[in-house]
Amino acid sequence: MAIQVDPEAREVAALRRAAHWTGAEVLEVGCGDGRLTLRLAGLGARVSAIDPNPSLIREARKNLPKRFSRHVHYSVGSSGKLLFPSSSFDIVVFAWSL
Repeated sequence: MAIQVDPEAREVAALRRAAHWTGAEVLEVGCGDGRLTLRLAGLGARVSAIDPNPSLIREARKNLPKRFSRHVHYSVGSSGKLLFPSSSFDIVVFAWSL
């Protein structure tokens, strides 16, 4: 039996209230398998998602729906050494990564 995460969409409702996501450039630190990444993209964000674990990044890329392929970029990385220019993002999300 597959695990259902947030079947009532409460997480998405909370995210929707937290910020204006449509068109926002978002950095997600510690994206893991991309579960939250897809929710952020679904809210209209353009997401650069990083995780230090290459196998989780491979899994996230494998599960990326085609409809989000222009809005999501996964890469191996960590918050200790960000490879993005200053002021690249409107919002930074750390979920389960601290």
